[in-house]
Amino acid sequence: MLPRIADSLSFLYLDIVRIVQDDTGVCAEVTTPQRGTETVYLPTAALSCVLLGPGTSITARALSTLARHGTTVLATGSGGVRCYAATVPESLSTTWLEPQARAWVDDTTRLAIATAMYEQRFGHGSAPPESGLAKLRGLEGQRIKAHYRLLAQQHRIGRFRRNYDPDSWDTQDPVNLALSSANTCLYGIVHAAVLSLGCSPALGFVHSGNQQAFVYDIADLYKAELTIPLAFSLHSSPQPEADARRGFRDGLRLFRLLPRIVTDIQRLLAPEQDITAPEPEEQLVDLWDPISGALPGGVNYADGEGL
Repeated sequence: MLPRIADSLSFLYLDIVRIVQDDTGVCAEVTTPQRGTETVYLPTAALSCVLLGPGTSITARALSTLARHGTTVLATGSGGVRCYAATVPESLSTTWLEPQARAWVDDTTRLAIATAMYEQRFGHGSAPPESGLAKLRGLEGQRIKAHYRLLAQQHRIGRFRRNYDPDSWDTQDPVNLALSSANTCLYGIVHAAVLSLGCSPALGFVHSGNQQAFVYDIADLYKAELTIPLAFSLHSSPQPEADARRGFRDGLRLFRLLPRIVTDIQRLLAPEQDITAPEPEEQLVDLWDPISGALPGGVNYADGEGL
């Protein structure tokens, strides 16, 4: 049995290597002047995502094996901080994409999921009944500002204002630099989990108009616990971006982020479904029916013997 995405290793980052397929499996060839070329085999069936950093090349056969095992492959910047391109495994089913799409096109269901996201972040009952998205956004802004204010007092920073300006990157304070860096890492991990489940990263419920809208939705669930406290703890760091990436990576082990992402996505999209039940075996492509919902594929539905 192949491991489920929630049980898989979160990701494997590689750079300055050549990834090939040999008679045994997929391996990374690492070449150094001191040791020559060394071969490291990759546990493809237990990897949810492979991040290919600068200086990495991969053969078509190796890429096909990763896709066959359901492993998402991302082309990233140094340290896995930027995501430039992604390949979605062809073998992924639409088990979670279909409820996501149905909920996204229905305004009532979309608002219910957006409300559930806010309640998960700020506690049950934090979203007043019949709240519209405008009111929820306002409540979110108030709570985030209060969270910033509390952390600033704890670290004796003084007044803090969140500022993200790519055009004036080097002029920002260490907390803003660390927070932007850690959030970008968080987006990469969430993006990998979303793609590995077969969901669309573009169909967001709170965010909209971007190919990573759903990624931003899910990432927001964890910032208050993971990236924001980390950024404030680096207020005096001389290298806040690098320290944030390292601290985020270390925090992932304790936070067990990937299983939480998978469980949260499933509960949000199908709150009535028992997600602890065993996953069904992979099915052949079904046929859509407006009454039955789905019919088995590979069946001749002609009446009688036909011609």
